[in-house]
Amino acid sequence: MNNIDLKPVKIGLTITLLLLVFGVGMGILFGIAEDAFKDFINQGIANNPVLHDEKSASKIWRYAQRAHFHATGISAFALVLILIVLFSSLKTKLKTVASTLISLISLYPLAWFSMFILSPSLGRDGAHHHIITELFTYIGTGGFLIGLAILFGNLFFGLFEGSPRAYDEYGLEQKY
Repeated sequence: MNNIDLKPVKIGLTITLLLLVFGVGMGILFGIAEDAFKDFINQGIANNPVLHDEKSASKIWRYAQRAHFHATGISAFALVLILIVLFSSLKTKLKTVASTLISLISLYPLAWFSMFILSPSLGRDGAHHHIITELFTYIGTGGFLIGLAILFGNLFFGLFEGSPRAYDEYGLEQKY
């Protein structure tokens, strides 16, 4: 009945939906056990007082909130872009590449999460410059920008087009 083939974008969709579940899950955990997050922060600060100042507890808590906010917001944005990739005229293999690269923006919220996890023991500056945080940030944003460039090249300049497709009166691709 449905002729939309999701196979070319399944990897990107999977990564993006996992990010969405992560973000929503964090929100649920905040509602259920916010004090556990704050206790984790306060215990880490108490164990490493030389690394922290009076702003540390509130800033580290904000890192957790940013992980949640970015995960849900970015996943919605990436999901829309992946659907645009699906309906674009990109070659099938490039749909897979572009959607996967776009979905890597999912790693960016994990950078905030790693800062939340690492800051109590390493300090805010140490967590910010930790290799895990930087890998999440650079791979996520770099992959996203490359995937977005592929999509924009196709949408606005007709680059990377696959063979023409036929659609029925409902806009669904016809398989012959």
